[in-house]
Amino acid sequence: MSKTDTSKRHVFIIGSKGIPAAYGGFETFVEKLTLNQIDSSIQYYVACQKSPTEYEAKLYRHNGAVCFPIKVPKIGPAKAVYYDWRSLKWAIHHIEKEHIEKAVIFICACRIGPFIAMEKDRMQSLGIHLVINPDGHEWLRAKWNAVIKKYWRFSERLCVKYADLLICDSMNIERYIQERYAGYHPRTTFIAYGSETFPSTLEDGDLKISNWYTKWKVEPGKYYANIARLVPENNYKTIVREFMGSSTDKDLVIVASLEGNKFYKRLKKQLHFEKDPRIKFVGGIYDQELLKKIRENAYGYIHGHSVGGTNPSLLEALGTLDLNLLYDVGFNSEVGEDGALYWGLEDGDLKELIEKADRMSREEIRALGEKAKKRITKDYTWEFIDRRYEEEFRKISCRGKKTKIDFI
Repeated sequence: MSKTDTSKRHVFIIGSKGIPAAYGGFETFVEKLTLNQIDSSIQYYVACQKSPTEYEAKLYRHNGAVCFPIKVPKIGPAKAVYYDWRSLKWAIHHIEKEHIEKAVIFICACRIGPFIAMEKDRMQSLGIHLVINPDGHEWLRAKWNAVIKKYWRFSERLCVKYADLLICDSMNIERYIQERYAGYHPRTTFIAYGSETFPSTLEDGDLKISNWYTKWKVEPGKYYANIARLVPENNYKTIVREFMGSSTDKDLVIVASLEGNKFYKRLKKQLHFEKDPRIKFVGGIYDQELLKKIRENAYGYIHGHSVGGTNPSLLEALGTLDLNLLYDVGFNSEVGEDGALYWGLEDGDLKELIEKADRMSREEIRALGEKAKKRITKDYTWEFIDRRYEEEFRKISCRGKKTKIDFI
């Protein structure tokens, strides 16, 4: 690699698994941010997670960004925290070694608050600006035990305390940060997650999609789709139970990885959904064009996320389908607005909404879709999102750092 150009604004991105993006929301975000870069005065650096067997201590470039590999052992749930911490150490060391002034370290999610606290004086002395995307409420996820949840809450608090700027991808998350941590006077801004509305390259008669329909005994336009992680906080128990109780003649196609998923086994034992031929858990689908086609050809989409900020799968659904049934929580309604229908957790609520959706006219459904697509193309395109990030990175590297507060 050539010597660091100190005339540029240097932005170090930590917290995604790296680029080229293979999967995941933060990974896609970093891919798009570097791919669509317009401001040539910004030099991006991206941490890239590598296993011990694939690790090489060699920098490489992708989309013009300098990618720095971080070797991460298999250590269970602590893996993500270790990775972010080692990435932070690498970035600080590089900034110090290359005498980079007014560097920006941008961290995706609030996993390493205690380690940020340990490095705060060093970062301060080097003039580093710390920017954090707090993501969603990680401490609310059902998969964590009480001890881990306590750590996430503590880590979030420290991240908010020491960040010079928090970029929230949900207005509800920004409001939560401002209200809960008012004593820290957090500097926040809202920049949503981005989305694309390009249709699948597969034709309707393509063997890939027709074979998939045959395998799962599904017909185009006669199923509701759900594409997400199979975890309790995505309200799968309510979705499956209410769908089974409905009179719809359509199928429910759930695209989610099932391998080794204990929650799936528990759900099956509780609901006995295998007795209802309309319920189809089809496993994970990693062919993106096939996945797009399955989403495009659905009658409607059911979205149950209850934790987090702007969810990528929600944006993709709103940008693709006319009929979207969303769990009624602020994270979802601020995106869908009046371009979607909403349901709650009360018994019968989603059941009745599914039956109502089945009775809607083509004109009613199309009107909803027009509102949803207008919403996505106006405020959630990657080009718009990327410009906003460049603007914030330019501004923060030109202004003073936030005054730190000495209490927790």
